[in-house]
Amino acid sequence: MSAISERRERERAQRHQLIITAARELAETEGWDAVTTRRLAERVEYSQPVLYSHFNGKDAIVSAVALVGFDELAAELHRARRAAPELGLALGAVCRAYLDFATERPALYQAMFILPTDLKFASAETPPSLRACFDEFVSCFRRDNDRRELFAEVIWSALHGMAVLSDGGRIPLAGQDERLEFLIARMTDTV
Repeated sequence: MSAISERRERERAQRHQLIITAARELAETEGWDAVTTRRLAERVEYSQPVLYSHFNGKDAIVSAVALVGFDELAAELHRARRAAPELGLALGAVCRAYLDFATERPALYQAMFILPTDLKFASAETPPSLRACFDEFVSCFRRDNDRRELFAEVIWSALHGMAVLSDGGRIPLAGQDERLEFLIARMTDTV
């Protein structure tokens, strides 16, 4: 590859990341409804056709933001699990880290789990960062437990429900610790 080609690739990658960052920032400040190709084009100072040369519409932009979110979530879940090496404590730490992530980054969480994306869950096409998140939950259960992936799915589902319901004001955020303790207490027999 020539130096000119390498420079063009770097510039394209930088534009790509700039669009993702701008979409995320706009969603965090004004919500996902404010994220349009027109607004993004203005914000990154490129034309709409340039945006479309990187992303095939808003869903693709949301997918790219979600992938960044899964990278961040995987790192946080990993740190939480490693800080509490005993399986029972690790499960609580990972669950708390997950709920904290959802609470502290609601727009990012929406991109990851609520808004339409082309990301595949639980398939051969699942992105590595998404699988890494799931594996952190699986790692909280004994290796000899042949149902550990099922338990991880149930935990993740319950946490997702708590995150969405509390974000929507349907259950009070103030009771989150009690709900989490209840959930973990029921699952510790399976750890």
